[in-house]
Formats: sequence, structure tokens, C-alpha cells
Amino acid sequence: MFAVIKTGGKQYKVAENDVIVVERLIAKAGSTVELDDVLLLGETGKTAKTAAADLLKASVFAEVLEQSRADKIVIFKKKRRHNYRRKAGHRQNQTVLRITAISATGVKPKVDSKKAAPAKKTEKTEVSAATKVAAKPAKKVAAKPAKKVAAKSEKKVAAKSEKKVAAKSEVKSKAKAKAKLPAKKRTKE
Repeated sequence: MFAVIKTGGKQYKVAENDVIVVERLIAKAGSTVELDDVLLLGETGKTAKTAAADLLKASVFAEVLEQSRADKIVIFKKKRRHNYRRKAGHRQNQTVLRITAISATGVKPKVDSKKAAPAKKTEKTEVSAATKVAAKPAKKVAAKPAKKVAAKSEKKVAAKSEKKVAAKSEVKSKAKAKAKLPAKKRTKE
């Protein structure tokens, strides 16, 4: 069975398990969305249903896979010989859907227990993978004496402060020398 649906000002021909990218829908990843603006219902080898009475109850159910953004579109405007150039970019928000069911009556399909079970298994495998990583012994790191590390950090701080003081005094001496010169001899530096 297939259907033609309308969402986001566009029309899409969909069948079960199709993955489509539509304009942004307000829904979280993993949730189920009902698309009830069905324009046509059909099956292979049969005539399609296009009557308003048949399509009034029809709906398409989809699972939200992700919320993402489209590729960047660059807008570049130019008017030659007028030094007019404008550059802007745009990325459209979009939603990726997997069609789970097409219903002529608008009844939401029941979730199979077989499909729900693998989802639980993946959670267990993630947990077991995390425990395996934690179970591995950490590599031994050669510890440096604390006194050496502290001495190095103190030397670095002292060197930085000396550089700052030297730079400030140099700027002040240049300003004083410039102020002593007569107004005619002063130059921009």
C-alpha cells in the first residue's frame, strides 16, 4: 500500500518503511507522528482512492528518526560596477521520518512486542560495553615528583609577569619621549 501525503507545503509518495526528509515537525527523535493530510491511497494493481470521503479518515504514521539541518545555501547578490556585494547563508531545519504504517481508517497500529524487544537489547549491550571499558585496568602513568611540577609552574608564571612589566614600561617610555618632542617634530608611529 502507498499514499501521497502533504506536509510542509510539499507532497510525498510514501510506502511502509520508507525514509523521507520533510520540513521541520515539532517532535522529538524516537516519537511517533501522525500525518493526516492524505491526498491519495493506493495499492498495486488496484485503483487509487482519491474521493474526499475515503481520505477523510486516512492517516499515515511515522517515527521521527532525527531533527537535522539541510546543507548550507549561499545567497550572493552583486551589482556590477556599483561595488555592491552581499553574501548570506541559510540552513533549513528538517525532520527525518520513517513511515511505520498507512491506515485507511485512521486507527493507530499496535506496536509489535518483537520490535520492542531489540530496543531493550541494545540498551543492555551499551551498558555491557561501558562496564567492559570500566573493567579494563588503567595504564600506569609515571608520576613526576610534585616539587618539580610546582617549580616549573612557578617559573612560567614569573616569566609571564616579567614580560608584561617589561612591555608596559617600554610603552610608557615611548610615550614620554614623544611628549618631550616639539609639536612640529612629532610623527605618527
